[in-house]
Amino acid sequence: MTHFDTIVVGAGISGATAARILHRAGRRVVVLEARDRVGGRVWTVRGEVDTLDVGASWIHGIDNNPVADAVRAFGLRTAEFTVGSYQPDGRPIAYYSPTGVRLSESAAARFAADVHDFDERFARTIAESPPRTSFGDAVEATLTRLDWDSDRLNRVREFLGHRAEEQLGVAQGDLDAHGLDDDAIDGDEVVFPDGYDELAVRLTEGLDVRLAHEVSQVSWGEDGVVVTTAAGSFSADRAVVTVPIGVLKSPDFGVEPPLPEPVSGALDRLAMNAFEKVFLQFPVKFWDPDVYAIRQQGEAGRWWHSWYDVTQPGGRPTLLTFAAGPCAQETRHWSDERIGDSVVHTLRGIYGNRVVPPNGVYVTRWQDDPFSYGSYSYMTVGSQTRDHDDLATPIGDVLHLAGEATWTDDPATVTAAMKSGHRAAERILGRTVAFGDVWT
Repeated sequence: MTHFDTIVVGAGISGATAARILHRAGRRVVVLEARDRVGGRVWTVRGEVDTLDVGASWIHGIDNNPVADAVRAFGLRTAEFTVGSYQPDGRPIAYYSPTGVRLSESAAARFAADVHDFDERFARTIAESPPRTSFGDAVEATLTRLDWDSDRLNRVREFLGHRAEEQLGVAQGDLDAHGLDDDAIDGDEVVFPDGYDELAVRLTEGLDVRLAHEVSQVSWGEDGVVVTTAAGSFSADRAVVTVPIGVLKSPDFGVEPPLPEPVSGALDRLAMNAFEKVFLQFPVKFWDPDVYAIRQQGEAGRWWHSWYDVTQPGGRPTLLTFAAGPCAQETRHWSDERIGDSVVHTLRGIYGNRVVPPNGVYVTRWQDDPFSYGSYSYMTVGSQTRDHDDLATPIGDVLHLAGEATWTDDPATVTAAMKSGHRAAERILGRTVAFGDVWT
């Protein structure tokens, strides 16, 4: 059995960052990755014409962001595409009423003002809410204080439901009231015309990465760790485990002895979401020009309510929408064709016969991915924001957990993944490490 200083489980952004720092500090490190590629939930699919980021797509705010700094240092190409999380305005949005009529600029502005007014009151409701209050309960408590007619209330109610679904892939009744406390973007957002996975490739350059090494068990004790894979076992003084929490909760991934408190409790209270991307590529562009998003209000938009124009220069006209929360669960076993037909049916309620059949539909299947079991983490009702950091509590100075779910300030992002990997490496080294040391 080969012995290392540190074993890193997972070659996503978190694992790559931790391994790179430790390797550059002179430690003997091996990265065990179950997939046949690096990147984890950063995954790019390339075709003859188009490049689709079917996992992470954005850097959500490039100001004071180590991911953005790394991307610039590696010379990766980006394009500004600021969405500002799930907001009612800020970029050109074509809103359509429940009957399929486009809202005038003044009507759209009034709706956006209602959402902003609600958000100010909503923040106070959440701050005053008792433990075990759901996001949905907090929404309803806030709406009851507004002297609005039923139409205004319903439009804001559904918007907040869509916000929970699209940002965290969960129904608002299943999300803790504090689940979107970190809903803030610092600076522009950017996407990757050449694919986000280039970041993972660059971070893992020069590292000992063993692909197709699916870990089945991590055994830890005072003397170190033993990690078991189908390709053999590996021992080390320490391990950094960066697998998604869907895998940590899976019976196919064992930790022995079991994870202690507060790690185990935090893991119990966090969960993986149901969130899938749906790309539709068309022979012609039939939707509103000069908008970055189209949104359908009312019952017609219960599932498919927001489409984003992600057409690349020189590429095929492409819309991106999301199967999120209940929609993702209901359509989980539908074929790509059936999902595409359902989306097109909703689009025809807006654009009528202008909608042409798509010549390509791509649907992600993260819920059924055995190396993730979902797209990213969320806070179940009763969880607390500190659960993210508690999940990363060092275990006997031997075992460290990292990944987007272990970072409190901005979980469910690539930024959180990188920061958590950096923190794990610093704890192992017992000293601070400048982020710039990762790529300079």
